Amino acid sequence: MRLLVVEDEHLIAASLKKGLEQEHYVVDVTHDGTTGYDLAATEDYGLIILDLMLPGIDGITICKKLRQDGNHVPIIMLTAKSQVQDKVTGLDTGADDYLTKPFSFEELLARIRALSRRPQKTATGNTLTVGDLSLDIATYQVIRSGETLSLSGKEFALLEYLMRHPNQILSKDQITSHVWDYESDILPNTIEVYIRNLRKKIDLPFPKKNSLIKTIRGFGYKISNV
Repeated sequence: MRLLVVEDEHLIAASLKKGLEQEHYVVDVTHDGTTGYDLAATEDYGLIILDLMLPGIDGITICKKLRQDGNHVPIIMLTAKSQVQDKVTGLDTGADDYLTKPFSFEELLARIRALSRRPQKTATGNTLTVGDLSLDIATYQVIRSGETLSLSGKEFALLEYLMRHPNQILSKDQITSHVWDYESDILPNTIEVYIRNLRKKIDLPFPKKNSLIKTIRGFGYKISNV
């Protein structure tokens, strides 16, 4: 999943980016509200971690503007303030959750996982399933036909994105924007290489099973059990 962190304290922002990337998230970071709003309004994120007090545009205004734009991306608001009214204001503006600094990184992860769950037939709690393939977003365990598969962080992120959109054709541009951050230097064949690596781990070891990852020539890729 691709996340946006809007946090003006550079040490906190760098720590969040490092920790979240170790948890297999793709993370973009900005330190001011104006850039934060521009990225949130133009890029496709699975979730935004938004500080309340920011230079340029404050977090409350960003949240309000995004909701007025019809953007319903989940937002976790961060702030050093602990007064009840600040929390009420953030939630009333459209934030989905609220954390007061200092906070536990494990608690932040739990809240991200809770907000990232989708009410779809392919998801049960933290687990995504397509056919006999399952992916646990909490434990990072991938299992097919009872066999645990070993994936790299980027392979896991790519597979998670595919499995969140089963039976949907996803273009290379869509995959790039969700699985790599905007500063990454992506080569023309990067997507093909990662798709090929996933097939080697998910499809080739199970020749008697359906091939799940499919190429739709001229359009992109999809994961499907049919």
